[in-house]
Amino acid sequence: MVAVGAKLGAFPYASELRRELGIRNRLYARQRRLPSRESYGEPPVVCYLPAEDGRSHGNFLPATYRAIRQNTSWRKRLEKVHSQARHTLPREEWRWRELDSSNSSDALLMNIFCCPGTLKQQRVFDWLGVDASEVPRFGVKARVPLTGGGADRTEVDMCVGRLLVEAKLTESDFQTAEARFVERYRDFAEVFDRRSLPREGNCYASYQLIRNVLAAWAMGCSFCLMADIRRPDLKEAWYAVMQAVQIVDLRLRCKMITWQELAQVLPRKLGRFLEEKYGIVPEGKGTKQTDALCEPVLL
Repeated sequence: MVAVGAKLGAFPYASELRRELGIRNRLYARQRRLPSRESYGEPPVVCYLPAEDGRSHGNFLPATYRAIRQNTSWRKRLEKVHSQARHTLPREEWRWRELDSSNSSDALLMNIFCCPGTLKQQRVFDWLGVDASEVPRFGVKARVPLTGGGADRTEVDMCVGRLLVEAKLTESDFQTAEARFVERYRDFAEVFDRRSLPREGNCYASYQLIRNVLAAWAMGCSFCLMADIRRPDLKEAWYAVMQAVQIVDLRLRCKMITWQELAQVLPRKLGRFLEEKYGIVPEGKGTKQTDALCEPVLL
């Protein structure tokens, strides 16, 4: 049994990234005069409002937002209600959505994979190991078989062909779940060496990763975690789960890609957007430093 807790969650990587994104997006919104609000609490999160004509949204690259609005399936994803808005955001006539948040990993994922330029880049699909003709789907319900029949309808952030994707940005971790809840999955004992999985008392850590790997096995798919290079805690959690996968073929079908690695093969215009708004640049290239990032006292 692998104990976690202090080792995987003690470092403030998530908090530091939230702080940086808050600064970047405050400047981004101000410079472009984009309608936005800041959440309560510290550090504040910048949330964007759609333009009055509904044709643009500050949290998205303009071309990407147009493409999303023109695709019925993608557009539905925009309607996902912000579950914490009532307590964390100012009241508006607009009903806050999760993808309004500058910290939203789903918004980042769609900014990249709904961008018309991305879909024309063969290198992106080669990087992912999928066919370029495949159209990304978001919020896909995957059926993970349970012991005794039935299935857990796990939501997968993105599915491209036979690849399932989990996206992370500022989320604290991959959640925990009681052992009895996790072990009810039909293929759990076959896929994982339970003694090697990270635990927190009577709970398994990184439940989302466990569930997604089980979904990939049940569906005959590959699985990819996309996360930020500034989150080494998530990388550590990823390897803690992967080392417990007993099926070699499945382990080879699971991988982690950072947003920074992906940025190497993205269109230039999208790359500039990701650098300015998220601080995401190809590995080895430094991000542009703004006065606010260099002078924390200005916060």
